[in-house]
Amino acid sequence: MNNYIEVNIKFTPSEEIYADIMASILGEKGFESFTYTEDEMKAYVLESVFSEALLEEAKAEFPMEVGISYNYQTVETKNWNEEWEKNYFQPIVIGDQCVIHSSFHQDTPKAKYDILIDPKMSFGTGHHETTSLMLAALIDADVTGKSFLDMGCGTAVLAILARMKGASPVVAIDIDEWAYENSLENIRLNQVSDITVKLGGAELLGAEKYEVILANINRNILLQDIQHYAACMTDGSQLYMSGFYVEDIPMIKEEAEKNGLTFITHWEKNRWVAVQFVK
Repeated sequence: MNNYIEVNIKFTPSEEIYADIMASILGEKGFESFTYTEDEMKAYVLESVFSEALLEEAKAEFPMEVGISYNYQTVETKNWNEEWEKNYFQPIVIGDQCVIHSSFHQDTPKAKYDILIDPKMSFGTGHHETTSLMLAALIDADVTGKSFLDMGCGTAVLAILARMKGASPVVAIDIDEWAYENSLENIRLNQVSDITVKLGGAELLGAEKYEVILANINRNILLQDIQHYAACMTDGSQLYMSGFYVEDIPMIKEEAEKNGLTFITHWEKNRWVAVQFVK
């Protein structure tokens, strides 16, 4: 059995964006998954990979002046579905259009799109503001017959919904190995086809073009990768991005416009936003 190290990280002052940035840094050092509470984040890495030096490196690389403290402990492999059922995941209902629930949920409401998600340790059940903003945008979008890319796919909930709405082909990409494995599992659970899941980041984007791209990651990664998204778009392609705050829109907009994209609109939820661009 592979045990994991659970690292509890606190920021002073406490801001969600700090957790997003730290997750990006730790992800490059072999950490596989992250969960968030109101005042701390939990990061998970295989015991065989872990060293305290990795945490000190991450603190040194953190780009903002903020207090960072941590402690860690070994945790045995768990029944993650059971953990989510007890502590996190409740069904998500978006009007009569979409319901997102897990295999352990009973008597869920009926909706046009019924999505099964067993999240394990992956991010993207629909509860976080960024995912719910993207879900709402996707429900309203016309993706029938369009090529679709889901960057930072997490559980692949957005890719699955896009495929249910008729997008084809669909590609889902995440740098997190847990997310990659969980995406494959959730795609099988929903019995959808024509979704390709890839493990990695923007470096995987090649010459293939997409008519709709959704990227729900964090501000710094988005600023770095907008150029790669734009290169994968054709005239009329749509780009939706989330994972940042209202005050971050100007810098996102500036970078997108440098790459030939035109700002369309944005949506807000508890200071988090999703934005839409067109090429």
